[in-house]
Amino acid sequence: MIKRILSILSGSICCILPGVNTAHAYDLPPVNLGLTSFLDGGPPAGPGFYFTGYLQYYHADKFMDKDGNQIPFPNPRLDAWAAVSQFIYQSDQPVLLDGKWGMNLIVPVVHLDVDYRDPGPFPQDNDGGLGDITIGPFLQWDPIMGAEGPIFMHRIELQFLLPTGKYDNNHELNPGSNFFSFDPYWAATVFFTPKLTSSIRLHYLWNGENHNPPRSTDADEIQAGQAIHANFTLAYQVLPQLRVGLNGYYLRQITDTEIDGNEVGGRRERVLGLGPGMLYHISKDDHLFFNTYFESQAENRTQGKRFVLRYVHHF
Repeated sequence: MIKRILSILSGSICCILPGVNTAHAYDLPPVNLGLTSFLDGGPPAGPGFYFTGYLQYYHADKFMDKDGNQIPFPNPRLDAWAAVSQFIYQSDQPVLLDGKWGMNLIVPVVHLDVDYRDPGPFPQDNDGGLGDITIGPFLQWDPIMGAEGPIFMHRIELQFLLPTGKYDNNHELNPGSNFFSFDPYWAATVFFTPKLTSSIRLHYLWNGENHNPPRSTDADEIQAGQAIHANFTLAYQVLPQLRVGLNGYYLRQITDTEIDGNEVGGRRERVLGLGPGMLYHISKDDHLFFNTYFESQAENRTQGKRFVLRYVHHF
């Protein structure tokens, strides 16, 4: 029973933010939940080099079971910070179906702090450190233009999550996942009018095996299940420099985790995050995003609040 409680609690903490993962029973790796939002279908200033800096804070004091009910742990509190650096090159050279090639690199640094009112056999964090690096080639298509400006733009990317992060199987909460993942996506933005836009980013996640899972699992290897996750937004331009709107994300695990080669039921994860956000265009080369999310419908994971500050610069 103690090991099952450990599994539920530490498994629920996975996917909190890029670079943070507990990497054991039915744990999904760190993925993009709400990091990207408005005008996601294309780069804001055309071809060239981009730097994006993210600062993300996540707080949760609810730990949900497989039925979406709160587990009565002794006043648990999780605080997680991530500083994420992203480097993008967008070429002006079409290579396939007029899509122009590009490359994306994401490097996260994270800090975890989990506390309980009473001592007990609960998951322990492995402090902070480098998370798992993400790299991926992509194809970006030029916007489809209408009489009043762009009406549609989109991109596909083949993202690879590399097990480069700090990891110790004596801790349940680690900056790194200790397994490889493949997380391709399609992102698009629709301009209903020059001021009213909607964006979506849809991922399909496949995970490799962790051959050194945390001590609480009593397993030789664990392979997290497959999942789908998406970011979505609706925004309106209220000023020439300012867009405001609603943003959200949704994650759902669609296959069971395998422990030592056997499928294990009752461990699939789900969560929905919704909230307000804004995008401020400082200049044509500098853009500032702020997004907030309040989670609900969580299963086998934490349920909390997420705040993302994002700055994009085009060189």
